[in-house]
Amino acid sequence: MSRRIAVIGGGAAGMMAAIWAADSGGTVTIYEKNDRVGKKILSTGNGRCNFSNENMAPLFFHGSGTALIGKVLSEFGVLQTKAFFSSLGMRMKERSGYLYPASDQASTVLDILRYELARKGVAVHTGEAVRDLSCGKGKEKFLVARQGARESYDAVILSCGGCAAPNTGSDGNGFRLAGQFGHRIITPVPALVALRCKEKFYKQVAGVRCDAGLTLFVAGEPVCEERGELQLTDYGISGIPVFQISRFAARALQERKPVTVRISFLPDFDGAACESFFKARLRQQGEDSMDVFLTGIVNKKISQLLLKLAGIRETEQAKGIPTAAFEKLCRLYSGLETEVVGTNGFDKAQVSAGGVDCREVSDRLMSKRQPGLFFAGEILDIDGLCGGYNLQWAWSSGAVAGKAAVYDSY
Repeated sequence: MSRRIAVIGGGAAGMMAAIWAADSGGTVTIYEKNDRVGKKILSTGNGRCNFSNENMAPLFFHGSGTALIGKVLSEFGVLQTKAFFSSLGMRMKERSGYLYPASDQASTVLDILRYELARKGVAVHTGEAVRDLSCGKGKEKFLVARQGARESYDAVILSCGGCAAPNTGSDGNGFRLAGQFGHRIITPVPALVALRCKEKFYKQVAGVRCDAGLTLFVAGEPVCEERGELQLTDYGISGIPVFQISRFAARALQERKPVTVRISFLPDFDGAACESFFKARLRQQGEDSMDVFLTGIVNKKISQLLLKLAGIRETEQAKGIPTAAFEKLCRLYSGLETEVVGTNGFDKAQVSAGGVDCREVSDRLMSKRQPGLFFAGEILDIDGLCGGYNLQWAWSSGAVAGKAAVYDSY
């Protein structure tokens, strides 16, 4: 007799878990609180669904599960993911290692998963939130309670997501269910999210995009560096490099530690090289006014802001600028310091950092506290960088948990 498996949460990880559990011979039911499964997938990759990345390694992930990630990826990684989607008819393309469906439509990925759920005979209950999860008696190993009904199962896979994008159904309910079995929940914070800064000058440069190098400092100590297209907003900084450092900033702020970011608008130069660049320019264009002198270096609005911060007027002649003011301007180009006072909320975050402590989960993603209880996806304290890493974790953890729920002994 096949095992009865309940999958709570019909996102990317939940659908993958259900498909592999059914493929392994299980009788599978998905419970999804939304009116449809996979809602969050439609917004990934700006609607194009960057579903994985050719450059995949544990170092692109963070959380309490760093040892776990490598083991899960070795069982079901990028090659297996590509083979899986290819076997279901999806053509794919690669851009600088980033993998997308050839259609450039996230709906392609979702439709393929939905069709496969139907082919595998997975029962899908949408619009049904699980209110309670408990251990049964005798043959009723787990009892899943929803409105007006209670069903028994041999195993349960929790794949409810974290707290990011609550409009897609990720409201933290999975943490409550896991907590009922004694699991430690590492407080979730927004990740892959914009940072809000203290300074008032951002309104002057809102909307500007530029290549920049970023260094994040927590309590005065450097934590990480990123480079890429910085987006300046009316409240602070955004863009991919900001997203990559945001989980560290959010965690530090949650721990009430001071957070700053040093922005280099000339990331190809270190401080000394930046100073040499400007001195050479001064010898060539010293007769120019500063607005002319700075033309062509970076976006004009950025130069205007940095001039103001250095206390220099645009109409002043370059060679007449006092040495101290000129050196300050050089330092601002290579290292503008900004104080981070917060992040955008979970409603603007792509993922959340935190969740079920991975040290309480086996290599096969089964709870060490409750045999037969499995986890997949963002509910675990694992979050990846931008670039398809979080969806790859969904596919990998879903496949491993789905197979283990049917095959493994517990």
